[in-house]
Amino acid sequence: MEFLEKTLGQMLEHYAATQPDHDFMVYSDRGLRFTYDEFNRRVDDFAKGLLALGVKKDNKVGIWAKNVPDWLTILFATAKVGGVLVTINTNYKTHELEYLLKDSDIHTLCLVNGYRDSDYVQMVYDLVPELKTTQRGHLRSERFPALRNVVYVGQEKQRGMYTTAELNTIGRYTDRELLDEARANTNCHDVVNIQYTSGTTGFPKGVMLSHYNILNNGLATGDCMAFTPADKVLTTVPLFHCFGCVLSLCAVITHGSTMVMVEDFDPLKVLASVHKERCTALYGVPTMFIAELNHPMFDLFDLSSLRTGIMAGAPCPIETMKQVMEKMYCKDLIIVYGLTETSPGMTATRMTDSPEIRATTVGRAYPGVDVRILDPETHEECPHGTVGEFCCRGYNVMKGYYKKPKETAEVIDKNGFLHSGDLGVMDEQGYFRVTGRIKEMIIRGGENVYPREIENFLYGMPQIEAVEVAGLPSSKYGEQVAAYIRVKKGMTLTEEEVALYCRGQISRYKIPKYVLFVDEYPMTASGKIQKYKLKETGFKILADRGIVVE
Repeated sequence: MEFLEKTLGQMLEHYAATQPDHDFMVYSDRGLRFTYDEFNRRVDDFAKGLLALGVKKDNKVGIWAKNVPDWLTILFATAKVGGVLVTINTNYKTHELEYLLKDSDIHTLCLVNGYRDSDYVQMVYDLVPELKTTQRGHLRSERFPALRNVVYVGQEKQRGMYTTAELNTIGRYTDRELLDEARANTNCHDVVNIQYTSGTTGFPKGVMLSHYNILNNGLATGDCMAFTPADKVLTTVPLFHCFGCVLSLCAVITHGSTMVMVEDFDPLKVLASVHKERCTALYGVPTMFIAELNHPMFDLFDLSSLRTGIMAGAPCPIETMKQVMEKMYCKDLIIVYGLTETSPGMTATRMTDSPEIRATTVGRAYPGVDVRILDPETHEECPHGTVGEFCCRGYNVMKGYYKKPKETAEVIDKNGFLHSGDLGVMDEQGYFRVTGRIKEMIIRGGENVYPREIENFLYGMPQIEAVEVAGLPSSKYGEQVAAYIRVKKGMTLTEEEVALYCRGQISRYKIPKYVLFVDEYPMTASGKIQKYKLKETGFKILADRGIVVE
């Protein structure tokens, strides 16, 4: 693989010069389109606006928003001035925002009005009351000493905040030489993005990623799907997550393709956007694809333009993969495995792989990445077929956790291998399979139980739409297996039927002791299921039944 040594700004400028009239970003639900040239000019104005607000090299610019059109403007503008974009989870509440603002040293915070039941503006006023009494440009927060500006992404006036329109206007009247100087001082190995880990296993940490990390990971990802400027990639996942910001955006910007956007996931908008824009690639986590396939209006849309896409972010049910390939025409759909700390792609299937391989593995190592299965205790490489920890080293490994050298040293060993915390095996052909997380592995009576194995087995029951397996405590065995099942609409399922299906087919210690029926799962904003919260759900369901966990 020939590595790119460009910054995000340079990559955008390359295509603005070579294909200025080609669509870069499209919102088909509102008829909004930006060509590469139009978008680049908007970015330059916003970048000069940031410089006028005092944003300098390595300053942190926070973005707290759904996938609004100016999300990407803020990303590229921050990159051009040498700043670092801090992406903020749209599901965060006040105490989580307070932690992140302090931890990341945000200088300029950009935000929309809110998301679902959260009023972002009011939350910021609660945390930064000085905004209501301080002249813009003179903010000094007692609680957040690094914070200097708040920018409202929208047209409405908010006390103490700039608007994006004002920043663009300020930028148009700011000397171009300031931007040229900032661009010249920006290197592809500089940190451009801090993404906070999603919190599925603990408190978030700021993952520092460079231009080099994410652009080359995007390049390799797009190459796996043979992207060209003719491709239109429908982005349904949040941009604050690596899936959206790297696997989607950076795959598009390194191949001169087009991003088709939806502001927030809605299966109907996704289907309509594919139909209207003739999208060629569709991204999503398994729960999103399941929602699209099961939508009552699914058959009304022509999806035949689709050829590829990515299903990632969580283990992919085999049956869902097959349906997406057949019913949604994504014959070249690939799986990508990785984590935020690996920018995120570590392994991927290829379009040339058989459907069976794409349905049952996470593929082979990314080009230029050394992926190994290491023994969690000895750090020695495991033999083929032996379960160990997914580890990798290469261009994609993060620069570290922000201000956390101790935690960084705990996951990147002396040989440069990043330890993922995920369990897996590699076969003799170099294909990897994920078997679970070290912290999610259930140990029942001394036997290791890998949740994904049981989940894949239970998906063979036609009544099951989704299933998650996790452990519940047991005084006798240490842990017992619990299956949290969502039943397909119009169908019924009983605990006895699940037990009968398992009996004689899988080892007795793997058969779920508890079969719990749920309507939904605890989720992160990026669509990942929070396994550690399933225990609380299990206790509640069993208590309602009058069952005490032994």
